[in-house]
Order: sequence, then structure tokens, then C-alpha cells
Amino acid sequence: MADNPRAGRLAKRIQTIVASAIERQIKDRRLELVTITDTRVTGDLHDATVYYTVRGKTIDEEPDYEQAAEALNRARGQLRKIVGDDLSVRFTPTLAFELDTVPEASARMEELLAKAKARDAELAKLKENAQPAGDANPYKTESDGE
Repeated sequence: MADNPRAGRLAKRIQTIVASAIERQIKDRRLELVTITDTRVTGDLHDATVYYTVRGKTIDEEPDYEQAAEALNRARGQLRKIVGDDLSVRFTPTLAFELDTVPEASARMEELLAKAKARDAELAKLKENAQPAGDANPYKTESDGE
């Protein structure tokens, strides 16, 4: 099944509208650290899923995902109204918000790749000084006396 190009364009437009509305129009301090990362719209253009991430206030502080989810759900109606006003479509899509787990998964993959690279370097160092097990020529030849 081919992707609907109109749904893709509408998703990008909704992402831009929601991100700017959170930044400029929605007055909720819990949304200050929310970043809209992606939006997907169903083929019938009736439902939109908005993906978001939450940053911590400092590098060491863990983000408050529950507060951000609550704030987004509270602002859902207001955001849908803003999206409907800015889009020129007959039906304004319903908005659903979902936490984007791609950054955490990406960080985990980077960590695993770094460990694998370190292990490969260690194996290469061991391989330099390696000696073959047994005789230098393990195969019998005719000149061995048989």
C-alpha cells in the first residue's frame, strides 16, 4: 500500500503548527521543555499522532514525562482548534500525543556500537601476537615416511 502524499504534507503542516502553538500560544510551563519531533496522519486524514520528546532542565536532571503528557492532553482541544484555524481542510484531525522513544533507542545503539568497537580493537591487539596452535604445517606430506 502506497503512502498518501496528502497525508504526509498535512502531517508536516500539523507538526509545524503544533510546535509553534506550544512555543507561542499555549501558556503552560510544563510544555517549555517539550519538542515536537514527528507527526503521522492516517490515510483518511481524520486522526493525527504527534510525537514529542521532553528535555530535562539540566543535563543531570531526568525529564518529567508524566507532567508533559498531562499538559499536552490538557491542551489537546486548544491545539486542535489552532490546527483547524490554520489548515484549510474540511475536517480537523483529532490529535493524539505519543512520547517519541527514538532518541533513547538511538543513544542505546550508540553505546552498544562503542562497546563493540572497543572489543574489536582489543581483539585486533590480541591477534597481532597470536601463534598458530600445533605444528607450523599440520598436514602430512609424502616425505614424512609413509
